[in-house]
Amino acid sequence: MSSGERPVSGWVNRNRGVADILAITAISLVLRLVALGNRFAHWDEARVGYWILRYQKTGVFEYQADIHGPFLVQVNSVLFQLFGASDFMARFPVALITGLLPLAAWLYRDHLRESEMVALALFFAANPILLYYSRFMRNDVLLAALMLFALGFFLRAHATGKARYLYLGTGAVAVAFTTKENVLLYLLSWLGAGVLLLDHRLFLARNHDRGWTGVFVEHARQWGRGFQRFAPHVLLCLFEFFVIIVYFYAPRARGVEGPGLWKAFGEPSMFGAVVAEATLGSWDKLTQQWVTSHGHAYLPYFEHFVGVLEQGALPILVFAVVGFLSARYVNERPRDLVSFAFYWGAVGILGYPLVTDIMAPWNTVHVVAPLAIPAAVGVALLYRWGREAYEDGDRTATAATALVFLLVVAQVAFPALSFVYLHPQDRQVPTMLGGQQDNELVQYGQPAPGIKPTLEKVQAVSKANQQGTDVLYYGYVDDQSQYIFYVPDETDNDYLRPAQSWYNRLPLPWYTEMADATVDSTLKNETLESRQPPVVITRTEKKSDVEPYLSGYVAHDHELTLYGSETTIYIKESALREVNRGA
Repeated sequence: MSSGERPVSGWVNRNRGVADILAITAISLVLRLVALGNRFAHWDEARVGYWILRYQKTGVFEYQADIHGPFLVQVNSVLFQLFGASDFMARFPVALITGLLPLAAWLYRDHLRESEMVALALFFAANPILLYYSRFMRNDVLLAALMLFALGFFLRAHATGKARYLYLGTGAVAVAFTTKENVLLYLLSWLGAGVLLLDHRLFLARNHDRGWTGVFVEHARQWGRGFQRFAPHVLLCLFEFFVIIVYFYAPRARGVEGPGLWKAFGEPSMFGAVVAEATLGSWDKLTQQWVTSHGHAYLPYFEHFVGVLEQGALPILVFAVVGFLSARYVNERPRDLVSFAFYWGAVGILGYPLVTDIMAPWNTVHVVAPLAIPAAVGVALLYRWGREAYEDGDRTATAATALVFLLVVAQVAFPALSFVYLHPQDRQVPTMLGGQQDNELVQYGQPAPGIKPTLEKVQAVSKANQQGTDVLYYGYVDDQSQYIFYVPDETDNDYLRPAQSWYNRLPLPWYTEMADATVDSTLKNETLESRQPPVVITRTEKKSDVEPYLSGYVAHDHELTLYGSETTIYIKESALREVNRGA
């Protein structure tokens, strides 16, 4: 070993826990960033991506609750401006922030053993559900990561008395508020879990000389002293929270009437309207969209939710119970963080099927993330048992422990490899024992495999076309008298909200907008006769209506969702030849 290597090696030996967490974090980032742009965009990714591109062109933004918080809109608009729009760049902020999530384990060092922190970092890095949706332009894992960081910062503030952790925690919560409305459920879960922890204290005080009332008063005094210690910083934290919320939620109104954040700097009297829209206006939209009953049966949603957890997080579920029970009954007194996280996650298993509007596997993220904490305690307990057995020369117990660990690794590694990298768009995936199973991690709005090469050709011929329409949708009226694909006025799609029939096109608009394609639609066969754009798109069931007019086109049949949305994309052969000659 060279002399230059000794200081590094010595630091690692002295700081084994943090060194392991840093190594796991590096692996976590690699797992999220490698081949990040390979999967074709999901319906949800595409619609948000499209509106970000439109916002870049128009300079007009207004919070809409149905696409959730404005974090991705504001952050990705800057990234697209700097690096260009792509599937990779669209997902990059989520992948980066969630890839750093294993670092949050170090914030819990006042409450977890070193082996437990390392196990927690591993769960954060490699759990299949967290990993799949970390490589997705959605807010769910982003929200979970921010709130886990926030909780860790607040715990450090309490343990150390240092105000910087309070500011960091407040900032994390504020940014979490810009991701998704579920943040309100997090706060409610934290409140409920906190009440249960207080009940722990009062229950244990039954035989105490002061009784439960004396213990309650003692804790109230401790909370009061804690608040008094941070009182000089509370107002600044509230201001920090307010500034972050206003920045992200404030409307932008370049070139149109109405209040806008940047316009207000030239017209300060407008700031009141901007702040009102960013706060009260956004809250009103949020409550109208989400604080309502979704009116669906509970059991089918619960069964689906549990099915996703079983397929993508079974080790976490099992070891979370083990960790919770050991922390509650093996130790002299329950461990607060372990109990808190278990209550937080367990209530989500029962609650999310009730409050969610669709059967979406990404909702399980909000359960997996907190349950990883007691699960890490359970895994670390098994590790200590195995180590003690090895040191005592107990071969049987050592072998049994090793076998359990191998099963756990297989239950994490195989789904992660299969769902995340090999079959991220497949309806069916192989099982470890052979055969096929439904892919519960992939949501219906994910296009089936095989469409990406076709859309790359669509983008290429659209960019090469110099005049007229690049992409023409051939639409029709369905049995419910609703337009499919056809939009009477395509300029309606320039701003939120577009025509309802526009949503049938997803996720294609994200890709055509990236290519700056001129898009139009028609209901008439005669249009196909008089116009021969490079690309024509219609539902596969309408092929017989359009093919007589599309001589010289090559047809590509695809599903725009996982199933049930058969669509045919026609590409003009001569246009493709021109592109190939240019290349």
